[in-house]
Amino acid sequence: MQNCIPEFLYNRLAKQYNEEEIKAIIDGYLSKRPVTLRTNTLKSNVEKIKEELNKADIKFKEVEWYSDALILIDVDESKVRKLDIYKNGEIYLQSLSSMIPAIILNPLEGENILDMAAAPGGKTTQMSALSANKVLITACEKNKIRADRLRYNIEKQGASRINVLEEDARKLNELFSFDKILLDSPCSGSGTLNIEDERLKLYFTEELIERSAKIQYTLLKKAVNILKPGHEMIYSTCSILEEENENNIRKLLEEEKVDVIPIDKNTFKGLKLLTSKIEGTMLIAPDKMYEGFFIAKLRKK
Repeated sequence: MQNCIPEFLYNRLAKQYNEEEIKAIIDGYLSKRPVTLRTNTLKSNVEKIKEELNKADIKFKEVEWYSDALILIDVDESKVRKLDIYKNGEIYLQSLSSMIPAIILNPLEGENILDMAAAPGGKTTQMSALSANKVLITACEKNKIRADRLRYNIEKQGASRINVLEEDARKLNELFSFDKILLDSPCSGSGTLNIEDERLKLYFTEELIERSAKIQYTLLKKAVNILKPGHEMIYSTCSILEEENENNIRKLLEEEKVDVIPIDKNTFKGLKLLTSKIEGTMLIAPDKMYEGFFIAKLRKK
């Protein structure tokens, strides 16, 4: 089983997890997840989306913890992209795990929110939808091509109160001040690996993990600096390695800059969770339905 993944990855997993958890992770790497979508409530509603899927003879299942999400059964993404509800921006194709951070952040009317690594815009537009377009969002993206894609998705989704800032979030002016921050950080993607992908050995390296961890901590420090005292932020990655997750949070805790606000895991039924080394954080195991994902809710002191 361990021969399925690079030796350095297995060694890192072995330091962090027990044998049962490692087996579950590798099984997850071997799984093909179904297409999942989020109803864009700025343009439509889930009942209409269900009707359109039925017309297209696409079967689906509901998601217990999120009424706007649907799991599609035995259908290729290419077929969904041909539907009018996709072309019109009434739905957004998004993994289930990646829908969770915005829900936990809980954007509320009138709040000024920063999305530090926003492209391609799934979580950005989700926050707009969750608040009925009543939050003001600054969406950061340093790469021009990705920023253009972000703008396209924002317009397509009808999210009207988002300002795209073409800037490296690590260099944001310290005069900024936000009510809430979503930092869905660039990462190694160790929670989303597909063993059958021939590119795995090329793009997934130890250097990638180490570089990601450094970038993440720099972003975290910036986030804390420009978050209003007493206010909350979400830190998330699609990695299951402690170098990119718990270790980064632990540094902030040691510097006494933040407190961890425990996530109510009972809200998200059906998830298989891995053991996190920081109590109150959520570590989702990769499996047939979910990508591996780490989520922490932090409050600035």
